[in-house]
Amino acid sequence: MLKEFREFALKGNVVDLAVGVIIGAAFGKIVASMVEDILMPIIGWIAGGLDFSNYFLPLVKGVTAASYADAKAQGAVIGYGQFLTISINFIIVAWVLFVVIKAVNKLRRQAPPPPAVPAAPPEDVALLREIRDLLAKSK
Repeated sequence: MLKEFREFALKGNVVDLAVGVIIGAAFGKIVASMVEDILMPIIGWIAGGLDFSNYFLPLVKGVTAASYADAKAQGAVIGYGQFLTISINFIIVAWVLFVVIKAVNKLRRQAPPPPAVPAAPPEDVALLREIRDLLAKSK
């Protein structure tokens, strides 16, 4: 059973998947940081100094906090600013993956190889063809 597990774990697909998940997690952190720390402040500045991360809609009357984190501690709130940030994050990740996959597919789509020249038939087949042709001529 240990041998079967080792064969399964070391198959190329499993190892490739593991590498992809690890790289994907690191890439996700990079994109999240880019959205939260670079893009959203720029979008907020363009929109007049708005901070999307603190946009929320209180569902109970007792919520008086100005920040989303404090409001969540006071009661039920809908954090649509967080949702907006995560949605932009998703769009960026999807776009980058689209561009990467498109580039990989372009590299894979190489010109088709030239048609193969048929190899000379084996000697016995050539001899049989000659005999056939001679018989056809003699009739």
